[in-house]
Amino acid sequence: MALPDLYRRWIDQLWNGPSDADDLAEIAHGLVSAGFVGHWPGHDVHGPTELAAVVAESKEMFTAIEFTIEVPPVTDGVYVAARWIGAGMRDGQRHRFLGNDILRARDGRFVEYWVATVQA
Repeated sequence: MALPDLYRRWIDQLWNGPSDADDLAEIAHGLVSAGFVGHWPGHDVHGPTELAAVVAESKEMFTAIEFTIEVPPVTDGVYVAARWIGAGMRDGQRHRFLGNDILRARDGRFVEYWVATVQA
C-alpha cells in the first residue's frame, strides 16, 4: 500500500474510528509494527496496544470528535508528513486543534511517529 493511503487509514480508521480501546487495538495492529514508537510531547508510546490506549484516551476527552486532513500527505518513500485539523465538543464548548504528523514506515506499516499539536 502506498504511504499516502496508509496515512489516510491512520486518520480515517484509527483517529476517526471507534472509541473502544480493543477495537482501536485491532485497527492499530494493521497500521503499525509491533515495535512502533510514537513520540508525544512528554512521553513515548510503544506498540499498537499502547497506541490504541492513547487514541482511546484522547477520544474520551471529547464528544463528537473528528479529524480532517488539511494538507495531504507527502512522502519520500520512507517518511510521510501531513497536517490535520481536529474538532470536538468538551464541556459544551467546541474545541479545535491543529497538528502536524511525521511517520516513518517500513514493510507497509508505520514504525515511528512524531506529532506536534496546538489549540486553534
